[in-house]
Amino acid sequence: MPLQKLDLHSHFVPDFYRDALLKAGYQHPDGMPAIPQWSEKDHLDFHTSLNVTKSILSITSPGTHLIPGQDAQARTLTRRVNEYASDLKRRRPSQFGFFASLPLPDVEGSLAEIAYASDTLNADGFTLMTNHHGLYPGDKNFDPVFDELNRRKAIVFIHPTTPCTAHHDGSAAHAAPLEHTYPRPMFEFFFDTARAYIHLFLSGTISRCPDITFVVTHAAGALPPLITRFATAPALLKLPGIDLSVTPEYVKERLNSEQFFFDTAGWVFPDQIRGLLAYLKDSEKGKRIVYGSDYPWTPFAGVKALSEAHDTHLSSFFPGEEESVAEGNAKRLLGAKGRQGKI
Repeated sequence: MPLQKLDLHSHFVPDFYRDALLKAGYQHPDGMPAIPQWSEKDHLDFHTSLNVTKSILSITSPGTHLIPGQDAQARTLTRRVNEYASDLKRRRPSQFGFFASLPLPDVEGSLAEIAYASDTLNADGFTLMTNHHGLYPGDKNFDPVFDELNRRKAIVFIHPTTPCTAHHDGSAAHAAPLEHTYPRPMFEFFFDTARAYIHLFLSGTISRCPDITFVVTHAAGALPPLITRFATAPALLKLPGIDLSVTPEYVKERLNSEQFFFDTAGWVFPDQIRGLLAYLKDSEKGKRIVYGSDYPWTPFAGVKALSEAHDTHLSSFFPGEEESVAEGNAKRLLGAKGRQGKI
């Protein structure tokens, strides 16, 4: 019998969102073979098969702002997916929660959606992409959004997407040289996760927003081995516009605090997880990790194999804390600071 789990990294693909992707030219999002089929029933069957008690749903890459400059369409799509997820949670509160989407890089629309999703839709947190048409979390344009999320003590789940470079005219160009050979989730997603969090640290956003709790996907991607390098170089090189108070010790202290949790979506066991755990204190390792399936963008057969690997390796990496990693830490996170049902 699989361990009982609470899934913090789980997606939904309602038909109208699929239609929006296709209309905007995303027949193969991030180079993936296709947009996966999804339904509420299929998701509940996935729960039953793998002993998942609850999924916190989110829209994955490319998010809800699909075409640069089309803010009105993005606001409409964002509102629709958030209301859809809120209805799922209302009807099945023990089985579904959701991280609300935001129409970034539209800051005004995002601030309005934060208020609506928090005060009306009963969101459990918010999902952002690692970049929004080439603008990365930590960009000064996004300061009002992060300040509001901090004021609300929000959970922020940042999902990787195709790396992009922003142009002055508001357009963006992909920055993934091998994208025509390999789907970006194979490795570009891990690099973009590192970019996003490096910028959040060095821009001062992490220190300015201590009441945001970040859920870092895929066991932190490529971030851990770069900590000493990115947190030492700016002071050494005296780079302008960078928070020079960031040190490797500060980054590690933050990653070991209640400000950060790390999910296990993808092939993180038994190798990749070691890279993250090398930067976590023994007393924190079993407290910072949460389960993630990446269903349905990872097909069920893959999710099943990954779930089995997760359950097999927990006892060696987290002896005596298996239940906390599989379910308890996520419950603690969702319940912290009154987040269970309210932000």
